This record gives sequence, C-alpha cells and structure tokens, in this order.
Amino acid sequence: MTRPLSFREAATLVARREFGQRIRERSFFISLLITLGIIAVVVLLPRFTDLGNDSYDVALVGDSSQLQEAVEHQAEVADIEVSFRSVADAAEAESAVRDGDIDAYVDDDTVYVDQSLDSSLRAVLENAYSQVEGARALESAGIDPAEVSAALTSATLETVTLDPEADERETRGGIAFFGTIILFGQLITYSMWVAMGVVEEKSSRVVEVILSTIPARALLAGKIIGIGLLGLVQLALIGGLGLGIAAALGAVELTGPMITPVLTALGWFVLGFAAYASLSAAAAARISRQEDLQNVTTPVNTLMMVSYFGAFFVFLNPDTPAAGVLSIVPPFSALIMPLRMARGDAAAWEVGLALGLMLALIAVLVVLAARIYEGAVLRMGAKVPLKDAWAARRKVSS
Repeated sequence: MTRPLSFREAATLVARREFGQRIRERSFFISLLITLGIIAVVVLLPRFTDLGNDSYDVALVGDSSQLQEAVEHQAEVADIEVSFRSVADAAEAESAVRDGDIDAYVDDDTVYVDQSLDSSLRAVLENAYSQVEGARALESAGIDPAEVSAALTSATLETVTLDPEADERETRGGIAFFGTIILFGQLITYSMWVAMGVVEEKSSRVVEVILSTIPARALLAGKIIGIGLLGLVQLALIGGLGLGIAAALGAVELTGPMITPVLTALGWFVLGFAAYASLSAAAAARISRQEDLQNVTTPVNTLMMVSYFGAFFVFLNPDTPAAGVLSIVPPFSALIMPLRMARGDAAAWEVGLALGLMLALIAVLVVLAARIYEGAVLRMGAKVPLKDAWAARRKVSS
C-alpha cells in the first residue's frame, strides 16, 4: 500500500510541476525577451542619442578666437557641451540655423536662432560675450585685463559637501524606481498566472483528480511556490542584465550599494507575490470559466495599481509623512519600501515594522485564501459567493 504524501511532499511535487511546465511555455520566453528588450533600450538609448544631454552646436561669424575661448570656458563652468561649426559668412550661418544643423550663431553683438534660445546656452553666450567685451573696454582704457582678472579671481570660495553620498543615493533611488516598475509587472503577471492555473484545472476538472491524492492546501501552496520561483528567476535575470549593461556603459559601478536595490526588490517580490497570489488564487477558485477571471481578480489588480501609483508618489515626494506611512503599511510596502531602502530614507525600525506587518498579513491571507480555495475549487457552474465558499469549507472540516 502506497504511503500518502505529506503536506510538504505534496506541495513540493506540485511546485516542481508548475515550475517545469511554465518555464517551457512560449509565453514565459516572450515576456522575458520583451522585458529584457525594454531594459536594453532604456539603458542604451541615452548612450546613442542626445536625449537629456545639454549639447549645442554654435557658429561664430568673423574674428571669433577670443569669443570661442570664452564660450568654451563658460560652457565648462555651466557643465554643458558646445561644439563650434566653421562658416564662411553670416549667410551660411543663417542657412545652417534654418536647416537645423546648428542651434545658434553669433554675429557681432547679436545671437541668431530659428525659434528660441535655450536658457543654458543663452547664459553661456551672454557671459562669454560680456567677458570678451569687458576685456576690450579695459584695454581701451589702458588697463591690463590680465591684472584685473587676477585680482578678481585671487579669492575663491571653498566648497564643503555636507552630504557626500547624495549622488550615490539618487542613483540607487533611480535603480530602485525602475526596479519597482519591473516589480509591479512581475507581481501582476505571475499573480494572474496563478489565477489562470486555478481556473484551468477547475474547468478541465483536472483538480478533482489531483485532490483525490493530495490535500487542497498542498495544491494551492505548491502552485504559488512553483510559479513564484519562476517569477523570481525571471526577475533576477532582468536585474542582472540591466545592471550588466549599465556597468558596461559606465553608467553605474557594480559595487555593493548599487547591487543592493536589485536584491531588495527580489526579497520584496517574494513577500508581495505571496500576498497577491493568495488573493488571486482564492478569487479564481470561485469561478469555472476563464471569461470570468478578469471580473473576480479586479479587486486584487486594483490594489496593486494603487500600490504602483503610491510608489510614484513616494519617488517624487520622498520626505513627506505619507511616504513613510505607505512604505510601512502592507501590501503597499511591497512596492514602496524598496524605494526608501535604496535611498537610505527608511530607518531600521521602519524596515523591521514593514517586514513584520507584511509577514503578518501574508499569514492571515494564506489562511483565508486556503479556506476559500478549499470551499470553492470543487464547485462547478456559476461564481461561488464568498459566504458560500467559506461555509462549504467549514462543513467539510466538521
């Protein structure tokens, strides 16, 4: 006589089946390739375009050696890039501006542009022009401009940075924010996979055969664990590729502080998925048709959307009291706390409290979801009301 499987053995068996089956599906590879492609584009696009870069093309008409030197100095101070194009006369420069080949050209005491002059470029050109004309005026008055310049620059202010890690925190925050977007996509996708799997087994009546050999709770646990592991593997591949490309292009250095946001996102994915997948499975167990799936999972998806927009709010307003509250309260913390942890805004007690509350919520949701799942998964036909699913499980237990 065959020994019945224990809960752990049954859950492990189901998890292996779910992982092995799903990883061979075409949809898994398609979603992985699409996500990796998006990441590659996001990381590579700024490298090969001028998007977001302060870079300008300028022409200087006439004898402009002094002005060009002054513009180069002012551009360096303003931290922008100015390239110079040689032109024969003002007519050629005007044609280049109208064709969009250059942003502006300077002729005598006038700057010519096609429509408008960027404020950064305007400041650089005006400061450079004032510097050159001021030097000429000093020479006309018999004053050595070099002596004046030396006198004006003899005393300088020393800069002391009170927050030397600010730039690094901003970079970590940017990585974490992009990770939150990916994390949201992973949570909503793999939670839906759990729900679809439940309905598929129920509508095909395969679940009746499975439950004749293993408990319903083991089936539910194995399904969540197996699909969750697959999501974790995909998320790790996505994070690794994104960091690898960024490091290869010199955008970030693969140091511990830069890798930490990715590892944090992986950890919170596990917690968030456990909560949302339990809710999705319980909702899906109440129906027998895939057509009804969107309807019953809407509350779960709405909750994830609210968390997602909450993450946007926290990213833009990290110092508000609401940001601290949202990062602690589950299930919002699954998407929001990684942001604050990456930026170093979350205190240790806040992280600990968020983890404790999230684990407590997961424990409650798993118990509730398992009870609803057991009470509804074998009932075919119309959607099973929550009250009936709860009562049916109680009758079975008694």
